[in-house]
Amino acid sequence: MRIGVDLGGTKIEAAALERDGTVLARRRVATPAGDYAATLAAVCGLVAQIETATRRHGTVGVGIPGALSPATGLVKNANSVCLNDRAFDRDLMAALGRPVRFANDANCFTLSEATDGAAAGAETVFGVILGTGVGGGIVAHGRLLAGINAIAGEWGHSPLPWPQDAERPGPLCYCGKRGCIESFLSGPGLAFDHGQTTGEIADAAAIAARAAAGDSAAAASLARYEDRLARALATVMNLLDPDIIVLGGGLGQIARLYDNVPRLWGYYVFSDHIATQLVPPRHGDASGVRGAAWLWGADEAP
Repeated sequence: MRIGVDLGGTKIEAAALERDGTVLARRRVATPAGDYAATLAAVCGLVAQIETATRRHGTVGVGIPGALSPATGLVKNANSVCLNDRAFDRDLMAALGRPVRFANDANCFTLSEATDGAAAGAETVFGVILGTGVGGGIVAHGRLLAGINAIAGEWGHSPLPWPQDAERPGPLCYCGKRGCIESFLSGPGLAFDHGQTTGEIADAAAIAARAAAGDSAAAASLARYEDRLARALATVMNLLDPDIIVLGGGLGQIARLYDNVPRLWGYYVFSDHIATQLVPPRHGDASGVRGAAWLWGADEAP
């Protein structure tokens, strides 16, 4: 049995998977905001609940909203800031009394979809998170690629490619730079662009709903978003040439992206033919916790 834990900013979810991917048990709790000790306790509590419910002992994998620095061994780049500069892996393994595997949450999403999801069987997969932030993960030949600096797939902090004059220098990103892909393609980025253009205050979900209902201003905002997404993904395709790109996160639920973005990215991709598919996730919001469970291989789970 494999236990996966998805540690998010608002919730922590745990699930136990059988070898064939069947969910044996699932639990979730609210994330103790800003409280490191309580977060550790919450993860341990969920694992205990899962094992009590299944009456089985399992491997544990955890997806975190950041990465473990190869240089320091501490968490870096986490938007759940209480994790930053903490030895979360060592602390959790000590608390659970067993080895635990860790990966960035976007990497877990990608691993899930590449293992038994929308990209199962593909040689190279790029997974995308389009939500409060923008993240990405890479799976090649069934293996998750973390990178020597633990930042593989972090396309959100590359500059938006082929910027138009109105897009320069770009919004200020929380990383301190301007014009990052995340500052344009995150949910807040779409809302900011719509507000700057129309003067209206609306979140990404409302903009998508208004566009679907025929609102021309919202449709124009989504059209700009789609072109920016096409440009951003084209740079990934030119570098990685993935078989499949899977879109996750809240904005990945906007159905029109899957028709419109592939029609746009041909102008930017350096190829006479594009076979790459853009698809929604098979497991939806559950892919994070499932991918965390899959951090342990089939021959490693008790």
